[in-house]
Amino acid sequence: MAILFITGCASTRKEADLIWPLPPDPPRIKYLYSISTTDDVREKTFGRKLKEIIIGRDVASSLAKPYAVHADSEGRILVADSAWGKVLVFDRKNHKFSVIGESGAGILSKPLGVTTDSLNNIYVTDSAQNRVIVYDKDGNFIKAMGKQGDFDQPVGIALNEEIGQVYVVDTKKHNIQILDMDGNVVKTIGQRGTMDGEFNFPTNIDVGKDGTIYVMDSFNFRVQVFGKDGAFLRKFGGVGTGLGMFSKPKGIALDSEGHIYVVDAAFNNVQIFDNEGKLLLFFGEMGNKPGLFWLPAGMDIDEENNIYVADQYNRRINVYKFLVGGDTIQTQ
Repeated sequence: MAILFITGCASTRKEADLIWPLPPDPPRIKYLYSISTTDDVREKTFGRKLKEIIIGRDVASSLAKPYAVHADSEGRILVADSAWGKVLVFDRKNHKFSVIGESGAGILSKPLGVTTDSLNNIYVTDSAQNRVIVYDKDGNFIKAMGKQGDFDQPVGIALNEEIGQVYVVDTKKHNIQILDMDGNVVKTIGQRGTMDGEFNFPTNIDVGKDGTIYVMDSFNFRVQVFGKDGAFLRKFGGVGTGLGMFSKPKGIALDSEGHIYVVDAAFNNVQIFDNEGKLLLFFGEMGNKPGLFWLPAGMDIDEENNIYVADQYNRRINVYKFLVGGDTIQTQ
């Protein structure tokens, strides 16, 4: 596994080349771009430019309070926006924008989690309606999961298609609900508490390639790790301001090499750990300039190691790249 080294500073040589850590050490994280409005996916053709000159620009739809973000296998960026009460889809490749959950059986109220399966069907948790809604890749309603009483406040969501399971973090029930692909609850992990395998307002979740489950146990200020059978394996973190500690942890995701990323809304950064919970690197700080954060929340990492972070109060999605390579272990 490529190893990063601990540092919290970014290169400021130019905004277009914002990287972590500072030279002369090899860069591991690079800021790419941000998305905040429909203008960020519209094609800048001559015809469009001419139209804007003659009759003015179209009104752009903007993110309001993005909480969760997910990139599907086609590179579309899906954003669960709690202020919109919908999932917004930004398709940079095809220069398209769409909204999911506007009406009908699949109407959304407060989406806080979003993911997709291998067919790019879209799974969304709605914490106000206490259900999971499933759509096809075009946003057409397929089904809903969660009978009355199953959920109290579903937030994070992840899939393990290999064993046919859907994992839903229920913040108020302080547990992880495991559903089959038909939406039946087959198992729960945890209850409220501070012991191993217990939770205190958990929020988000990710599943590794081997089926290992990583849960952000937010008010216990730690990450808990479970086997694909739901058995507790280990934990790391704790409340504090030191390296590797948490203050307001939210999003969690894994890159292709198994590094564990944790968003901390209070620190306005992303911390990166190895599989045993050793801090390797952190990036970001508070601000509204490109690549910086103001109360970030959920995150996702795609198959190409692009890192997506919901930058809530800056009303945007920041996109970074994990630069694979390098084996040197360095310490601060």
